[in-house]
Amino acid sequence: MTSIKNEDLLALKSYVTAADATQYNSLASSTLILDLTHSNLAQRHAEIRFDKRDTVDELRRRIHQKSGTPPAFQHLQLKSGGSIYYEILPNTESERMLGYYNLPLGANVHCIDIDPHSASANGAYEDTSLVQKFRLTEEEYDKRKGTLRDWGRRKKEVDPEFSLKKHAREHARLVEARRFYKESGTVKDGFEMESDGTIVRCSENDGNQHQQHGSDSAKKDSEKNRSAEEIEFDSDSIGHLSIGARCQVQPGARRGEIAFLGPIDELGGGGHWVGIILDEPMGKTDGTVQSSGVRYFAAPGPNRGGFFRGKNVEAGDFPEVDIMDELEDSEDEL
Repeated sequence: MTSIKNEDLLALKSYVTAADATQYNSLASSTLILDLTHSNLAQRHAEIRFDKRDTVDELRRRIHQKSGTPPAFQHLQLKSGGSIYYEILPNTESERMLGYYNLPLGANVHCIDIDPHSASANGAYEDTSLVQKFRLTEEEYDKRKGTLRDWGRRKKEVDPEFSLKKHAREHARLVEARRFYKESGTVKDGFEMESDGTIVRCSENDGNQHQQHGSDSAKKDSEKNRSAEEIEFDSDSIGHLSIGARCQVQPGARRGEIAFLGPIDELGGGGHWVGIILDEPMGKTDGTVQSSGVRYFAAPGPNRGGFFRGKNVEAGDFPEVDIMDELEDSEDEL
């Protein structure tokens, strides 16, 4: 078993490194690719581009940008294949061009920081354990204003039965009620719609008032919502369609054949739906409603079918698209 794993790793290495010998073939002859490393830092700045006409002063400036070590404290080692073949001492050879050193592509320039007071020494730039953490005792946190604990405490003064756990649970219900209304157009019990269309929780007093005096009004509002929904998605919404007809669905101009027409109570608030077998796998079902498990038509694949509202479906002369025709047209296009 181990040998198989090794073979797989060797094959992966071979695949990843297959183009290593030619990776720089497209570069200009004056371009240099260098890796920059630093004596105080674990980070490695790989494949930084230079021009052979750039000077050592420019190299030092770039190293200063990336490591924080000023040029006057940079002792540079030029390496290839892990071996040092040239060293540049601080404040020397500043005007010499990089092309002078005959650096191979992918060579390593290692900077030794000789500043005894260097800010990067001892992991100061990278070791997060050296960063002083902000800490508060329980007593200090309890005294702070504007915290979650302070907010919960003020809420409890207004409502003795308030708790963060209860608040989180009620907020989750509110989010679910808004999601449910967005999908079905129906306002859940215990919630109401404000004038701006926002779904909010009925206050306790409002709830009692509705129960005692306003139940008829709530029922009328609910009936209005339902009637509007029923008008939009009743049988007339699919009256322009017929089973077996070719069609086009929006959004996406997807084409297919109508395989089902009728009401589906358990899908998206009910009403009438159009089941379509799509020409391409651009749907979400094989004809089955996931929530109920009922299959209303048979699509040839899990993504070849979809349920759509009648207003989004246009029946007509929509033949299956020939991909080869599209390719031929595109080749003739200028």
